[in-house]
Amino acid sequence: MEQEVHGNITGIRETQLAEIAAIYDCPFDTDEFAPHDLLTELARHSCALNREIAVYVSRDGQVMDVTVGVGNSVPLMDLRLRRNMKRLSYIRCIHTHPNGSAQLSDVDLAALRSLMLDSMCAVGVDEKGRVTGVSAAFLTEKENGVNGIALTPVYSMKRMPQAEWMHEIEIAERAVMQGTDADETEQPERVVLVGIDTEKSLDELGALAETAGGTVVAKFLQKRQKPDSVTYVGSGKAVELQLDAQALEADVVIFDDELSGVQLKNLEEIIGVKVLDRTALILDIFAQRAKSGEGKLQVQLAQLKYRSSRLIGQGLVLSRLGGGIGTRGPGETKLEIDRRRIREQITNLRRDLDALQKQRQLRRKAREKNKIPIVSLVGYTNTGKSTLLNKLTDAGVYAENKLFATLDAVSKKIALPGGTECLLVDTVGFISKLPHDLIEAFKSTLEEAALSDLLVIVNDGANEDMLSQHKVVEEVLAQIGADTQPRLNVINKCDRMEPDTRVIPDLPDAIRISAKNGTNLESLLKEIEKQLQGDEKEMTLLVPFDQFAVINELRTKGKIQSEEYTDTGCMVQVRMKPEFAGQILARYGDMVL
Repeated sequence: MEQEVHGNITGIRETQLAEIAAIYDCPFDTDEFAPHDLLTELARHSCALNREIAVYVSRDGQVMDVTVGVGNSVPLMDLRLRRNMKRLSYIRCIHTHPNGSAQLSDVDLAALRSLMLDSMCAVGVDEKGRVTGVSAAFLTEKENGVNGIALTPVYSMKRMPQAEWMHEIEIAERAVMQGTDADETEQPERVVLVGIDTEKSLDELGALAETAGGTVVAKFLQKRQKPDSVTYVGSGKAVELQLDAQALEADVVIFDDELSGVQLKNLEEIIGVKVLDRTALILDIFAQRAKSGEGKLQVQLAQLKYRSSRLIGQGLVLSRLGGGIGTRGPGETKLEIDRRRIREQITNLRRDLDALQKQRQLRRKAREKNKIPIVSLVGYTNTGKSTLLNKLTDAGVYAENKLFATLDAVSKKIALPGGTECLLVDTVGFISKLPHDLIEAFKSTLEEAALSDLLVIVNDGANEDMLSQHKVVEEVLAQIGADTQPRLNVINKCDRMEPDTRVIPDLPDAIRISAKNGTNLESLLKEIEKQLQGDEKEMTLLVPFDQFAVINELRTKGKIQSEEYTDTGCMVQVRMKPEFAGQILARYGDMVL
């Protein structure tokens, strides 16, 4: 075993550090909870440093770790020796309180629960380095899904019941596997959010976390000009987060920006629970929501590209079998995955996606040949695009009041009021700080928007950040090369808008609708048809039976609206661009009615 002292060892002399490291060799009898020699040494060093010291001991009496804290706190780490997260960890924690009190704190008790420790023990230390008392806590049966805690009185060091406390661990082992029926219900992960941007951005992160299946228990906003390169929030704040996460019994801490591999690694080591960033969270949601084969491949590609550059920071995420937020998708049961294997997977996924893209291009060419215009519904996530598609086409697309409720692109043919047909496409929603890897992976799908004849940008009129969201949509459209297409702005959920927001200077020509209630949808369809037709000219020709080749030319250069056979030929109604209309008039003017 590597006998290294962890934690805050700054300023400790080499000789004293060696003495503290010697604690690793402290012998334990089989019925001994904490030897007196161990407690005496802990108290002496804790007093000299005025810092807490924690020792982790396996059930068979082996010292697994020694960690020095900062002042009156010490990082409490997950060193479990069992993979079953519902059982005790096989580890007990013995730590000092250099303020004289041997009472266990709320943070201590929260760590006992969250880390599933065999026991949590506090050792009081006075100003002369003497042990003032010892107390311990053990887990008991669950009630409503939460383990109870049994606290012992404070004993003097010489009177602490060593064998009895070791027996309490055996009792706790049996108790944690029992409880009410609620124990069998999988509890959502408890999530702590951290950001340096704005409260609104943190609120959106919270909505994402809940979409992923977590329960947000706290939000922390620290205003900074830029992230700290080592820990994102600074080392002092990271230590505070470690204590807060333990007190709140958090399962995961999620940061509102993309973290580097070094930041991930450092934060996991300090905080002691799973750490994710905004990108990993969004990728996890996509992994849950992708239903089509292509969608799943795209998510896998994005996840692998993201993980390949962050293997150094995936300690707690890749070391557990249990899943949870941030672990869904490819590789969730792989404890070790090297870059060579990831590159192979990425190559295979790209090959499969290229094949699907070729199929998509063939379908697109068929649509172009048939002159069916494409109208794409784009917008921020949860603005009502899928609800609008369902209302207009009875598509039956899954729609829910959650971020990224639908992921796979869906297209349906629709007849417009004037008889024109178009293909209405529902695309994946956009969001601020949309992961670059995700945009790259979904490039072939997003091409539908880039190659559309018209973009209908759906905005959420009930959201006070509608204009900010609209700006994000414009930025993403520019990223995928869809910033030159004709566009039509729509404000959805108009029935929930405040009266004073009816006039919006930034979107003066936007059509106000309610997809849910069906309000003003006829006006929307008329405007879509008007935009698609643009400056096209409508002509009616009577094509004689012996010149039917003219009809093929009309199909090539325009959109045939109707064909009616008469005694003398075929009456064709066609729409086309002015330059093509001039060519037809010059060549077949005698046929034009």
